[in-house]
Amino acid sequence: MSDTPQVLLQHHLKKLKLPTFQSEHAKLARQCAAEGRDHVQYLLRLCELELIERERRMIERRLQRLQKTIADQDLLIIDELGFVPLSKTGAELFFEIISQRYERGSIILTSNLPFDEWTEVFGSERLTGAILDRLTHHVHILEMNGESFWLRQSRNAKI
Repeated sequence: MSDTPQVLLQHHLKKLKLPTFQSEHAKLARQCAAEGRDHVQYLLRLCELELIERERRMIERRLQRLQKTIADQDLLIIDELGFVPLSKTGAELFFEIISQRYERGSIILTSNLPFDEWTEVFGSERLTGAILDRLTHHVHILEMNGESFWLRQSRNAKI
């Protein structure tokens, strides 16, 4: 009979779709008891954990739908790569997108940076090498030197 409340609690938390409550309530109860926190503080911390975990899962479900949408396109155009350096997470996501599209979809990529400066954009030589390996296999590189289109447009507008 002593297990009945625990079993019922697990059942109710599952029905209410509170997985973080379900997995963390016992550990957090012990921690709060050791810290002398009352039941309201315990519930507040448990609710905060549930909200944080829901937010994390929601964001993850979004980075996966967006990645799938990008991977499924016939053509991906990436303009001005390197204009702003990527965060570590951004560089890793960029690698994932390039890897998913590798030999499955076309990519047009523009950059003002030569390949040897891409490490500054991605923050890691190894990651940059892996990205360049995928991007430069079966590729046509068009190197264009000269005046910027935007600069020329600006000058023509002034005349």
